[in-house]
Amino acid sequence: MRVHIVGNVCVDTTFWVERFPAPGETLIALSSSSNVGGKGANQAMAVARAGAEVTLHAAIGRDEAAGQIRGALRDDRLALDFLDGAGHSDTSMILVRGDGENLIVSDTGKARSFDPLASTKFADAIMRNDIVLLQGNLDPAVTVACLRLARQKAAFTVLNPSPLTTAPISWSLVDLVVANRGEVEVLAGNRNVEAGAAALLAQGAGHVAVTLGGHGVLLRDETSITYIKAPKVEAIDTSGAGDVLCGVAVGLIAQGVTAEVAFARAAAAAALSVTRKGTLASCPSADEIASLPQPSIHRRPS
Repeated sequence: MRVHIVGNVCVDTTFWVERFPAPGETLIALSSSSNVGGKGANQAMAVARAGAEVTLHAAIGRDEAAGQIRGALRDDRLALDFLDGAGHSDTSMILVRGDGENLIVSDTGKARSFDPLASTKFADAIMRNDIVLLQGNLDPAVTVACLRLARQKAAFTVLNPSPLTTAPISWSLVDLVVANRGEVEVLAGNRNVEAGAAALLAQGAGHVAVTLGGHGVLLRDETSITYIKAPKVEAIDTSGAGDVLCGVAVGLIAQGVTAEVAFARAAAAAALSVTRKGTLASCPSADEIASLPQPSIHRRPS
């Protein structure tokens, strides 16, 4: 079984600041760095380090950043299926406050114009029982087309709908939704996370995982509600933590681990990642993921 991730890859420029600037204010950063990131790349590396075979289908430019991207994504379990297009690779600017909270602005022109069905090996690569994972950086119509193709090929589909768009989502094409509390509130129109998850199930989603930051993860399906408690840590940078959680969970599920155990171990991996700086750079190693203690799991009927 292989995990196919269709998503974005970019170069992140991160500024660490004492506070976020007010409108019109110029703020001096405490420090800065430039590293490879993007939700597709972050999740692909997390899947690989969780022990699963993964292919990242993405678009990059013909620029210096493309070499940096390829170099950063070297991993024996991670295959790259890239469209090399004219122009520059995608970029993101990240502000990280002293308490670890972040603000992110991304230029995703390459991802938004990327059609893997027309320009990569994605369509031919999917096999029965593979996993296809997408995020919200592609054109919504392309996302739906990829999910539909994956469903036709009897693959297991996962959608992490971040960043959110106003386009409708065909939830009946999604076997597992992974979204944070705020995203579920918007998607379901309900501030109660249990009710919001139930609303997505009612619209056709197979399972829903709601990430709750430092409070852990809520899993919901038609028969049960499960809360997974996150380990208590001192966060210094939360950027990329959601990608670590999603990628590690999907990587473990691809190896036959149950969703409850997979998300419990993934929550521990995400907690470790927020104690480090960076996005891709903060992802725990394969040895660290394998040795992390499993947080507590509390399950009850829905």
